Amino acid sequence: MSGVVVTGIGLISAIGENLEASWQSLIAGKTGISLRQPFSELAPRPLAMIGRQPVELQALTQLVVFSALQDAGLAPQQPDCGVVIGSSRAYQATWEKMAPDVWNMGHEPNNKTQWGNNWLNSLPHMNAISVARLLGATGIVLAPMAACATGIIALIQAASLIQTGQCLRVIAGAIEAPITPMTINGFSQMGALAKTGAYPFDKHREGLALGEGGAVFVLESEQLAKQRNARIYGKVLGFASTADAYHPNSPDPEGKMATFAIKQCLLSSNLYPRDIDYIHAHGTATILNDEVESRIIKHVFTHHPYVSSTKGATGHTIGASGALGVAFLLLALKNQILPPCVGLRSTDFDLNLVTEPHVSTIKTAMCLSFGFGGTNAVIALGS
Repeated sequence: MSGVVVTGIGLISAIGENLEASWQSLIAGKTGISLRQPFSELAPRPLAMIGRQPVELQALTQLVVFSALQDAGLAPQQPDCGVVIGSSRAYQATWEKMAPDVWNMGHEPNNKTQWGNNWLNSLPHMNAISVARLLGATGIVLAPMAACATGIIALIQAASLIQTGQCLRVIAGAIEAPITPMTINGFSQMGALAKTGAYPFDKHREGLALGEGGAVFVLESEQLAKQRNARIYGKVLGFASTADAYHPNSPDPEGKMATFAIKQCLLSSNLYPRDIDYIHAHGTATILNDEVESRIIKHVFTHHPYVSSTKGATGHTIGASGALGVAFLLLALKNQILPPCVGLRSTDFDLNLVTEPHVSTIKTAMCLSFGFGGTNAVIALGS
């Protein structure tokens, strides 16, 4: 099977309008989370927003995709590539805006609205389809939805397409525009939202802060990348995904299948736990996630590798969070700098948590995503 490498990254987040700006803000310990009130009917909440108003999914996607292609030194037209673009919320914001008109249409038969001919374009898979149309890409198109694990699942699917020879190049990643009334209310009802900010692995953590953003990658076969003398950020060493089959939103307290996913990822990578220098944790700053995840990491990685979560800076970008995590992990490999766990002040967890950015030898790293519903995804990358 062909080796898979990353030759381009596009990223936009609440801490930067592009990859480099986001990285510099992260290394400086900045956060994009602030008290915001995008909807007058809802109370202010700590949110990580890109602009003054909630971002629009398709516009954000186009910017991130073109940034990735430009970073890889490729033309905007990519007729032969595959497309794997995921999202957990997809066009939920559009559907929430449509809902009152749809209700009126059902109760007033002669009432025709602007949404009548547009609802098809807002189906969950249509963002991936729109990227394929944008690029003229006629290869396979996939649109994974796997809760907070969506970003890594997208990369797993893309890498598999290359490994099995179905594609030589795939545009892959995840985009999220989750600042909607229903999303805010839903997480609030679960008691998962923070009141002041996101503090991953902190003893005083309050919960997650929703964030907007996305990261898209150009994945290529190692042979193709070398043929065109492309810059390579890193190599996909292995990956795995499992399901807890336990609860709609709580993680399995024992973390059995999350642990199994990590071990399967190590096996597929031909690595031992001690080979991992750095772990980009899921680290949502919720009480349960951080507790279970810390136990899993401590159990598998007894050599105390460096650990950090970047959600204290970017907010929790839900389905895009794993993609952002992989992007920051690849920059850590490239720059040999460990990104800090922004928002962490004091902890009770026996982990080697990165509180300040510092230079360190990083050869092999792992990114973890543990989504609601018990969807676990893990990917290992090397320099």
